[in-house]
Amino acid sequence: MAVVALVVHHDRPSAAALAHETAAWLEAEGHEVRLPVDDASVIGLDRFGVAGEALADGVDLAVSLGGDGTMLRTVSLFAVHDIPLIGVNLGQLGYLTEVDPANLQEGLRRFFAGGIPLQERMLLDVTIESRSGAITVPRDLALNEAVLEKTFSGHTVRLDVAINGHRFTSYATDGLIVATPTGSTAYAFSARGPIVAPTHRSLSLTPVSPHMLFDRTLVLDADTEVRVVVMGHRPAALTVDGRHLGELRRGDAIVCTCSAHDALLVVLEPRDFHQVLKAKFGLNDR
Repeated sequence: MAVVALVVHHDRPSAAALAHETAAWLEAEGHEVRLPVDDASVIGLDRFGVAGEALADGVDLAVSLGGDGTMLRTVSLFAVHDIPLIGVNLGQLGYLTEVDPANLQEGLRRFFAGGIPLQERMLLDVTIESRSGAITVPRDLALNEAVLEKTFSGHTVRLDVAINGHRFTSYATDGLIVATPTGSTAYAFSARGPIVAPTHRSLSLTPVSPHMLFDRTLVLDADTEVRVVVMGHRPAALTVDGRHLGELRRGDAIVCTCSAHDALLVVLEPRDFHQVLKAKFGLNDR
């Protein structure tokens, strides 16, 4: 029998209800169910709560019940352990989620039966060099992006960029996004970055409202190292896949590279990325 972890959106009653239903069904089928302790407490499934590194130990499948934000949290908990992930769409756009709630049990049966393909998505390894001590987290992992951006309205932040150890340029900007192909349809898209097929392997460097003539996205090889250093007296807020990690100060930096791990997304039905784009952006009627 399988060990299945459920990660649940804390503020959606529909996610909590589906978690209760799915946990009961999995138990009845003889499977072991786990939830992060916080999730289990919030939705009233405390007996399934598992803390810390023990949560991922021996897990065969992680199921995200929510929207893309919940899926990103699921990736942060399980992707480094090379555990397959499946997303249930209880949100809106649902770029990362694979199945609708009504089809979850059938999807799980098919996964347990074997033979379901996995789609590999590149992850971003973010190393944090906080000489100031403002951020104590040494590294993080992202499916979408790492972002350094201004902390004061009306002021830019100055960021110096090196590529593969060679200085490229400095940006006076509202922010700078280092994105994966999956992240090209997230924050980078709103900053007018390019749309990249999610199974491609590359890094994209996109400035947010830069106060300079050079305002284009750089699309770089997957084996590229991008180092971004905070310059000047204004700090920069660091966010990784929507998780605010704190502020970096003058001389602090992040180093972004392709991770040795991939996010392994369960593919229950073939999904054409271009058709997904058409549906999400309402292009079918044009």
